[in-house]
Amino acid sequence: MTKTPEDLRSHRWFGDPGLRTFGHRSRMRQMGYDPEDWEGRPIIAIINTWSDINPCHAHFRQRAESVKTGILQAGGFPLELPAISLAEQFVKPSAMLYRNLLAMETEELIRSHPIDGVVLMGGCDKTTPGLLMGAISMDVPAIYLPAGPMLRGNWQGKTLGSGSDSWKYWDELRAGQITEEDWQGVERGIARSYGHCMTMGTASTMTAIADALGMTLPGASSIPAADSNHIAMSKMVGRRICEMVWEDLKPSDILREGSVENAITVAMAMGCSTNAIIHLIAIARRAGVEATLEDFDRLSRVVPVIANVRPSGKEYLMEDFFYAGGLPALMTRLTDHLDLAMISVTGRPLGEDIATARVFNDDVIRPIDNPIYAEGALAVLKGNLAPQGCVIKPSACSEKYQNHTGPALVFDDYAELKAQIDRDDLDVTEDSVLVLRNAGPVGGPGMPEWGMLPIPGKLVKAGVRDMLRLSDARMSGTSYGACVLHVAPEAHVGGPLALLKTGDMVTVDIPGRRIHMEVSDEELAQRRAAWTAPEDPYQRGFGKMYMAHVSQAHDGCDFDFLQTAAGAPVPEPKIF
Repeated sequence: MTKTPEDLRSHRWFGDPGLRTFGHRSRMRQMGYDPEDWEGRPIIAIINTWSDINPCHAHFRQRAESVKTGILQAGGFPLELPAISLAEQFVKPSAMLYRNLLAMETEELIRSHPIDGVVLMGGCDKTTPGLLMGAISMDVPAIYLPAGPMLRGNWQGKTLGSGSDSWKYWDELRAGQITEEDWQGVERGIARSYGHCMTMGTASTMTAIADALGMTLPGASSIPAADSNHIAMSKMVGRRICEMVWEDLKPSDILREGSVENAITVAMAMGCSTNAIIHLIAIARRAGVEATLEDFDRLSRVVPVIANVRPSGKEYLMEDFFYAGGLPALMTRLTDHLDLAMISVTGRPLGEDIATARVFNDDVIRPIDNPIYAEGALAVLKGNLAPQGCVIKPSACSEKYQNHTGPALVFDDYAELKAQIDRDDLDVTEDSVLVLRNAGPVGGPGMPEWGMLPIPGKLVKAGVRDMLRLSDARMSGTSYGACVLHVAPEAHVGGPLALLKTGDMVTVDIPGRRIHMEVSDEELAQRRAAWTAPEDPYQRGFGKMYMAHVSQAHDGCDFDFLQTAAGAPVPEPKIF
């Protein structure tokens, strides 16, 4: 133990004599607490992102009670604090618009209250990075509790994966290969328990990243939400955060360049969501680590995909991954690529955390010499269409589009795309490059997950299931196909994508990491002179603040004033 009760942050609220302390203590008594509840004990915030409209977190009311049990067992005093719940399925225009709002809320909830340590409860896509970013900036002892993946889906004896099979069977319905009754059966069977997506979507990617960073109990990210081990883990989290407070073990003690590289390495081996790049860059920079697109591309070239989980894999889901040994088992196969000296919330080095882990199914967690994809999950492309970079998930797209040139078919917004895409007279072939622009961080607004552009109706009916697609939007981590995303700078702020015209030839060369529009510099200069910036979608409110301060995709879409480099650390609040 390195702290005494007088060293606790909460002691400033409750320990000193005076009128203000009287006010704090009397109001605690108003809620039925006694000094014995808090005196000499670490006060632990449980930041809970439960809501009635977030199915990923539907079990968090119960899990918060389990966390409280653990805190009380360890001699702490739990206080549950609600935070905005970003349900990916329901929040429009995009949950990404509010990730930074959750980060701000998390940081200020901790700063403004008598909190000695914090348990962060999240799992749905944007909650993991939002909670971590806020806690890192505040830098009190913190531990992340992942929601856990839902159980595998089922329909007519077939295993369904959330998201991925939605897109698959939607195209089959459009093509007339299944009936409306079949489609309703898929709807009933695809999501049958609480918990986040059980494919390797953004939720599973980001909780695995939190785990690899060292911000969860080892392997916590792999436990299915409905498994009794998840309840036990929640109590362990409550006990451990109290120990971390006395040890003064903070995010700044855990997060280093090595832990960020460990997280990128694990993400590549898992067949991660493309969203991992944006979120991990933002998380790393809050911790003072200057992660870049190039770091992802560098590690992608040497780390193979060994988690045989959809959509990069063909058969298995996160439930199978857990039974096969989970994240600690996968990490035992990556030891040559990991910094095993990095510590976690356990206070131990990674090498010790995974020392007893074992792989129980070599087909789910493949050996390094038998990967499902020889390189990592993501590739970063640059060229005159994306001078600051763009990303693609080559492990989830058709081989024929790894190096492809075709004519662009450009849509200026999603409404135009939706109105045109199923026209029988649409001038398009499977060699065309579908382009959606003005869907980035500002233009979207909030960079919606529109990047998996639908295959044109007449091509779907002809049997086409993939084609090259290009946008400044994001894509769901459960999506698949030859989709080039996060084009930076985005079209709305004048990036070169704004200058592309229908019929221009576009080349995507994944092995060469190149993207190029076959348009001369002179022609581009003329188009630039004629370009007019579109009207901003927000004229007031949070949206206006968002547009004024959000960075581009290659910089993590964080707010400029929240980044570590924006200014001196915020002091503790004055208490008079």
